[in-house]
Amino acid sequence: ERLADTFRHMGEVFPYREIHASDSATPLPRNRADDPVRYRFDGTEKAIDDWLSESDSTGLMVLHNGEVVHEQYLLGSDESTHHTSWSVGKSFVATMIAMAMEEGRIASLDQTAEMFAPQYGGTDYGSTTLRHLLMMSAGVDFIEDYNAPGSDIRRLFFGANIYGKNVDDMVAEVERNRPAGEDLHYVSANTHVLSAVLRGIYNQPLADITEQQIWQPLGMTSDAYWNQNVPGENGMAIRYCCLNATLSDYARFGQFYLQDGVWNGQRLLPEGWVEMATRPNADFQEPGPDAPYAHRGYGLHFWVPEGYDGEYFMAGVYGQYIWVDERRNIVIARTAADTQWTARTAESLAAMRALAAHYGDTLEAMDADMAAEENGDTAEDGDAMEGGDE
Repeated sequence: ERLADTFRHMGEVFPYREIHASDSATPLPRNRADDPVRYRFDGTEKAIDDWLSESDSTGLMVLHNGEVVHEQYLLGSDESTHHTSWSVGKSFVATMIAMAMEEGRIASLDQTAEMFAPQYGGTDYGSTTLRHLLMMSAGVDFIEDYNAPGSDIRRLFFGANIYGKNVDDMVAEVERNRPAGEDLHYVSANTHVLSAVLRGIYNQPLADITEQQIWQPLGMTSDAYWNQNVPGENGMAIRYCCLNATLSDYARFGQFYLQDGVWNGQRLLPEGWVEMATRPNADFQEPGPDAPYAHRGYGLHFWVPEGYDGEYFMAGVYGQYIWVDERRNIVIARTAADTQWTARTAESLAAMRALAAHYGDTLEAMDADMAAEENGDTAEDGDAMEGGDE
């Protein structure tokens, strides 16, 4: 019952390191409509407000063509709230890997982790390529189930967050039990190894790298923070989760992907990265009835919905989402404290598709009508020109 409040005060629960916003940052432009959108799911028509309420949502923002067209805060949150990201943070780590490629610091995704993170030398993770880590196809023996007593993810999370153990040391003990690159097996430890690669490249803590590579160049308007295992300069970020930021800055990150990794005219991601990262890279990553994760496929640290048509999303436990619809120029950022988020996945995807369709298709049609009126090219004029045969 306290999750919503906990998720916006993670800095009071675990140690953290700050990420500073740019002094010259400007807020996202706003052209709010806040329309009462409805959607259909399982044969029933519902209001978006019903979905938000039932799923203990704390925030919802929709961008169309880079403008805020819908903004909503719930359960005590507001525009200054720092919402925890959970696994949405994984996509930020993958993005910084891509930025290192654009800078020439990584030559190929087929390089191994130990080439950049020597602490993993001689381990199964050390010999895993960056590509297979990004694809969640490392072939490691790891149980990713927070509800299973004694699971690997519980040992990792509690070891880092409660006991302050060295995360690199814990992850280095994970072993491979099948070849990499053969199946989709979502493992949070994969992302931690990628973050160790970043630390090796930049010789900085993850929060500082995030500030340098993402927060400052994208002009994020609010400070953020990344939780870490122990306080102080020697703390190590919990890299597969635990970035904390405002709703508008999450939405801005989605807009960055919608713009193909270009911001203020500067390319920050390699050309072709966005398409590669947000689509399945192998048959076993495709969504479908036989896929290992219901209603979802995978790319390179990005999820892909069933029947995807230029759509992809970032997702975190308890219902955190950044959804991108390239065809409609829509970005949706949503935060929540939904304990039933896994069972609600299909409905959440339906709700976000309805939001994208409404604010994409409807607003595009309205803009077209307004443009036609300004040009004096109305439907009636068109009928008259055609002789009124219709």
